[in-house]
Amino acid sequence: MGLVIGVATFFIIGLFHPLVIKGEYHFGVGCWWVFALMGVVSIVASLLIANLFWSTLLAVWGASSFWSIGELFHQRRRVEKGWFPANPKRQNKHRSK
Repeated sequence: MGLVIGVATFFIIGLFHPLVIKGEYHFGVGCWWVFALMGVVSIVASLLIANLFWSTLLAVWGASSFWSIGELFHQRRRVEKGWFPANPKRQNKHRSK
């Protein structure tokens, strides 16, 4: 069981990496609330579910969601440094205001 939880945790964390990159690219850091909502829902669900396997995976999902909020802001800095491409459509929208 521990090995399965470990592998699933690895995949969950791996899933959040592109979610952060795509989220910042398309929506900027303004999508932080989506990660916060996912985190709250997942953590609450993990507390309500009796099955240890699913409770653990939901807690990992929730913790990864909360961690991703900070990563969104780090991603914005990585884009500003030129390490990742900026979304030209989103940048033009903000420049015109």
